[in-house]
Amino acid sequence: MCRVANVAIMALVATASALYSDSAVPGSVPGHGPVTRPNMVAVGTIVWLSSELMFFAGLFAMYFTIRSIDPGLWKEKTAILDVPYAAANTLILVISSVWCQLGVHQAEHGKASRTGKLWEVGSWGMREWYVVTYIFGAVFVSGQVLEYATLVSEGISISADAYGSVFYLTTGFHALHVTGGLIAFLLIIGRTFTTRHYSHAQAAGAVVTSYYWHFVDVVWIALFATIYLLQ
Repeated sequence: MCRVANVAIMALVATASALYSDSAVPGSVPGHGPVTRPNMVAVGTIVWLSSELMFFAGLFAMYFTIRSIDPGLWKEKTAILDVPYAAANTLILVISSVWCQLGVHQAEHGKASRTGKLWEVGSWGMREWYVVTYIFGAVFVSGQVLEYATLVSEGISISADAYGSVFYLTTGFHALHVTGGLIAFLLIIGRTFTTRHYSHAQAAGAVVTSYYWHFVDVVWIALFATIYLLQ
């Protein structure tokens, strides 16, 4: 239950970062807080992500421990996995991180939205790149749901055996974290419609959200290598 609650924390971070940034004191560097200390929202996000890293480390430990107990079951079940499909879905998430970073670049330069036509990609601001990131992230989660449906039809369910339990716990918790990131993106994108001047200080929310998104991206790459490649 606490993990489900954590999924919503990223959305709250986006809002909190905006409030913190807008209250910057005189003598501060826009988007970085007072010159005598780092941005507290960024520091808090990194500390929180460190705790999430430990959580996923526990999931990896569980996976390898149970696998060592029954390697025969793993050999049988991993043969059912559709590795090319999972690789394509992984590529979608990796590319979304590229779009996210392009959005961060625009946010750091105070460019909240496009200055030209929609098809003029060079004129895009943070909003457009984050919308594309959101779409790719949503496609990734949808791809996982479709994979789950296929695996259940082939006899791999969370209650079928140890492999099914570990598979759905590890990938499912990651999917919840991705969903939390998607909620945060909606909040960040929504803010661009409610502010007239998008300063560097207001970009702090977009920056810390990118930290989280890159984190779930790297975690998934490790999960993909562990579950789909190390068979």
